[in-house]
Amino acid sequence: MLNKRTYILILSLSAGLLFSCSPKNISTKYYYQNEKVLDRIEESYKSLYPLGPFNIGFTDRDFKTLSLEIITDTLSYIYEFNIDETRLSDTLKAYNLNTAKINTLIKQMHDIRCTWISYSDYYVDEKKQTMILMSIKPVALKSLFAYSKYYVLTYFPQPQYFDSEGRLLDKRKLRRLRKINGEVFKRINNKVCYSITGHFR
Repeated sequence: MLNKRTYILILSLSAGLLFSCSPKNISTKYYYQNEKVLDRIEESYKSLYPLGPFNIGFTDRDFKTLSLEIITDTLSYIYEFNIDETRLSDTLKAYNLNTAKINTLIKQMHDIRCTWISYSDYYVDEKKQTMILMSIKPVALKSLFAYSKYYVLTYFPQPQYFDSEGRLLDKRKLRRLRKINGEVFKRINNKVCYSITGHFR
């Protein structure tokens, strides 16, 4: 029979292990371990988007097929390429986009398994705001989050409000959760939030 002290020690270790492997801790840890790369992708996209709006991502498990959405004043055009195709660069040039920098962005996304990056609108007091939405399919989180496929980050341009559990709020006074694509997001820092979801955008 285990004595009381041994039982308490085992129970404490088990609780500590469970806490350290919780989705919140794993997700926050993943962000900070890859912060420089993730932030570099966000910064590159943020600087390129005003020169010609576009959304971009990978649509296959092998990260070889690229979906490119080019947004014009009247229509959005969606193209699909193999990442090695010359058609990709030709299309970027045809829309006067910075081919070299977008190809660098694609490589950065490929290397960290970033499946999608786009701008998304949200409203505060009926005023339109924008944020950057980034989804990743990290190998490190695959086994723990087998039930969900994607690790999604939101980058806001200004600090956000959160409740006592770190959940993203619409406004400080209303204390109402803000859902993005039907998902609740949690705090990483005052401008970056995360969720684990079954869809990449």
